[in-house]
Amino acid sequence: MADGKPCPFATRQILQRAVQQLDDLGLDFVAGLEVEFHVFKLEDARMGLADSGQPGEPPRVSLLSHGHQYLTELRYDRVDGLMELLRSNLIALGLPLRSLEIEFGPSQFELPFGPTAGVVPADTMVLLRSAIKQICQRAGLHATFMCRPKIPNVMSSGWHLHQSLRRKSDGVNAFMPEAAGQDLSEIGMHYLGGLKAHACGAAALASPTINGYRRYRPFSLAPDRAIWARDNRGAMLRVLGGVGQSASRIENRMGEPTANPYLYLASQLFSGLDGIRNKIDPGPSADAPYETPAEHLPRSLSDALACLRKDEMLNTQMSKVFIDYLCHIKEAEIARFNLEVSEWEHREYFDMF
Repeated sequence: MADGKPCPFATRQILQRAVQQLDDLGLDFVAGLEVEFHVFKLEDARMGLADSGQPGEPPRVSLLSHGHQYLTELRYDRVDGLMELLRSNLIALGLPLRSLEIEFGPSQFELPFGPTAGVVPADTMVLLRSAIKQICQRAGLHATFMCRPKIPNVMSSGWHLHQSLRRKSDGVNAFMPEAAGQDLSEIGMHYLGGLKAHACGAAALASPTINGYRRYRPFSLAPDRAIWARDNRGAMLRVLGGVGQSASRIENRMGEPTANPYLYLASQLFSGLDGIRNKIDPGPSADAPYETPAEHLPRSLSDALACLRKDEMLNTQMSKVFIDYLCHIKEAEIARFNLEVSEWEHREYFDMF
């Protein structure tokens, strides 16, 4: 600010504060990203005079793959040009790319990235989203991180966040269990408990768009309630690892790829730290994630904002001034949405009444 104080609305500084709290405990935050997105062939950029607006008309596109065949050689061969284009450019940018995958939906892809520490995972997400969109645009393609584009047979895109803590003293993963039968270490289980306890409050930070809540549906590999399970992709929090496994971690499957990475990661750290400080018990593993009785995640952005306003811990850690500011912006977005007449409304009412 003009007086030299940190800007309360700077999201990167919010994450830096969370990282500093971990540093005071002698711990590092380690995260790996799994990011899903869509890439289409650009057919018409819609640059006619009548196409302008705030924003303008979306481009017309066609598919690069039909979807439904997952990880097949034939599908990879057909998009080899795109895969090599992304691989070479992202590696040249120094991003820790682990693999490139064709996802299940039409024209859908996924990029997993190796683990990095502190604020670097969030910086990585900002850079890779911008890079992918620009790389594709130069090649006559259109990349989008919109969670659920309006195309036939679409599959929603998620952002799965793998996270753990590392001891500064010896560099050992602090989540790694020490005895057979443990899912995570004691500190790992308390961190897990914090993530579960604040899942609804953090939902608006993990999934900040109206469109993102179209993703939460049963039996879709997207979570619909605040639960954890061991290596189960239907659960919100998927626990991986074991005794002697340095990659022991928690995967949060709640996020969408449009999320502000600084806020998403900060929400995880503040929630996990609250779990550690208050020794929150995450309860038992959920073997049937879409049937286990548990608190349901918000089903709309409006509900998620209401949960965020009620979460006292997140309001304290991120500052109430910032939470009020963020909710004000998102509520204005909802108001703009509610002013539009949707295709569903026109189809439902125009002829009937």
